[in-house]
Amino acid sequence: MKFGLIAVALLGFATAAAAQAPDDLAKKIINDPGDPHVDGAKASLRDDPAVQGGKALRIVVARKGANPWDAMVGGPVNKPIKAGDKLILAFSARLEKGENGATTTTLPYNAVQLGSAPYSTVISGSNDIGPDWKMFQISGKADRNYAPGEVKVTIQLATAKQTVDFGPIMLFDMGQ
Repeated sequence: MKFGLIAVALLGFATAAAAQAPDDLAKKIINDPGDPHVDGAKASLRDDPAVQGGKALRIVVARKGANPWDAMVGGPVNKPIKAGDKLILAFSARLEKGENGATTTTLPYNAVQLGSAPYSTVISGSNDIGPDWKMFQISGKADRNYAPGEVKVTIQLATAKQTVDFGPIMLFDMGQ
């Protein structure tokens, strides 16, 4: 599912990234925001002018999973990462429909992790989402060098029966 051109200038996070020119910032994206991978849930692309890029990925989680990772969205990181690089995982999300009418939910694990066992975490955090679009960011430093394809972005969703909308999910490598 391709999101098309991403309006990086709309990221709006107040970090070192904000001082970057949009073209320079776009060059620091090390995953493919236009090709999200969804596991364990039904996904569809829909028009939504309220989110950057004008497209939202709607993910319908049919039921709470035995594990929060039973439904997730993310994808591979196809560029190398060096030890000490500052990583910023940035995404917009909103809860379209919560279980039993819930208006908020927690995304418990928004992370960059190894793409295979033992699935060790590089950076992670949790976020609470509600019915309105909001930009989230998780940041940290790489603990070691990672080869292209060795790590992936993952956002776990199987905490409830719910429908969650996402804008582009972007991983930035801000360097040393």
